[in-house]
Amino acid sequence: MLATLAGLHPIMQAFLATCFTWGVTSLGASAVFLAKDPSRKLLDGMLGFAAGVMIAASYWSLLAPAIAMSEEMGSVAWLPPAIGFLAGGVFLRGLDKILPHLHRGLPRSAAEGPPTELPRSTLFVLAVALHNIPEGLAVGVAFGAVAAGLPSATMAAAVALALGIGLQNFPEGVAVSMPLRRDGLSVGKSFWYGQLSGFVEVISGVLGAALVLVARPILPYALAFAAGAMIFVVIEEAIPETQQGENGDFATLCAMIGFVVMMSLDVGLG
Repeated sequence: MLATLAGLHPIMQAFLATCFTWGVTSLGASAVFLAKDPSRKLLDGMLGFAAGVMIAASYWSLLAPAIAMSEEMGSVAWLPPAIGFLAGGVFLRGLDKILPHLHRGLPRSAAEGPPTELPRSTLFVLAVALHNIPEGLAVGVAFGAVAAGLPSATMAAAVALALGIGLQNFPEGVAVSMPLRRDGLSVGKSFWYGQLSGFVEVISGVLGAALVLVARPILPYALAFAAGAMIFVVIEEAIPETQQGENGDFATLCAMIGFVVMMSLDVGLG
């Protein structure tokens, strides 16, 4: 698989990798055809696992290479990653303010962003799509970094990141489609919205790869930007949602498992 990907243009690599992550989201969303009402414990555990994967990916797949690239380019090792990391958080905060959305388990009145008359289900899907932007961006930037030819960016590491993001997208797909079904949407609509929430990764992945190809010096900033955006999502959304009920300890253990799985993928393959 690595040899096949290596022969493709970086934007095509990012496109195929994010199509894979989108496909895994769709696979998770298809669980709605098998069951209607999963337990809250299962959903919290799945979200915790996804949070653990994102935390590990933020360091091993994004921040560590960003630091190494800064050194290779002759910059202060910590400065570009620090700037990019904070900028990623500010960017997600800005999207939070301008994009109406609703986190899982909250009433319609708790919707964030500008006032809107959009249905509760649409607001929920928008929240998950917002969550997926940094994931697609991270994959795209990782493949774009490989094309730059820096020693710290390898095809194996980019593939490991795509695999890790895809792995955590399966429970995300379940966690989107199942609550929609429980809220009264049809099976078909629940699946459609569930898989659609992952399509944003394809768009952001292609844009991320294209951006670093035309502006190689921003690579350390771009990798750290994706990391900062993902950490913002984890702290602002994923972890708080898993701690709302009685499954906090279980979700925390699942997060630790997700962290170890992503760490093992990155270190083992990268």
